[in-house]
Amino acid sequence: MRAEVTQISALTAVAAHVLCSAGLAAAHALAGRGALVSDPALALRLLVVCEAPIVIAVFSYLRRDAKSCSFFRAVARGLIGLPVGAFLNAFGAIILGAPVGVKYWIATIYWSLVMSLFTFVPAACVFGASRIDWQDVLSHSIYFTPTDVENYMISAPCHGAVLGAWLGAWPMPLDWERPWQGKHMGDHKQSNMARH
Repeated sequence: MRAEVTQISALTAVAAHVLCSAGLAAAHALAGRGALVSDPALALRLLVVCEAPIVIAVFSYLRRDAKSCSFFRAVARGLIGLPVGAFLNAFGAIILGAPVGVKYWIATIYWSLVMSLFTFVPAACVFGASRIDWQDVLSHSIYFTPTDVENYMISAPCHGAVLGAWLGAWPMPLDWERPWQGKHMGDHKQSNMARH
């Protein structure tokens, strides 16, 4: 049985996401235009540094049971959820084909921390270790049944981050630097012309 639950209005949920979006915009502005392509580790590090305090503070404030869980306890849950979620995201990314090696390790760590901020940290701050709440929020059935605002507030960005990462990684096999893949097309044409 759940403890007394504080209800969150839709306006509060929107305000929370606007604050988190402002953190993303600030990090993007600090990194500079094109930083995700030219220096992904720097851009992702700035995203983590700017976004982590905002996400942890906002979702700790919106914790489900404010009477039995203090703000600082919710912050501690978020701080614990950040590396745990990062580890699980990194493990999943490596299993699904992320490059392994010293050259890519820092970018993978920062990417995993960013993904943890969108997937694990909000649920850890709001729900703690409640297995039932985690199952409700992370299941796809949440969109087909009536539920609380905070469930949508956490599950939509979580599912959006995972889907966005998946769709962003989907065309990556096209970047094998084969002659027919555009970037080296001119080199391939020159080598063919030299043979003839």
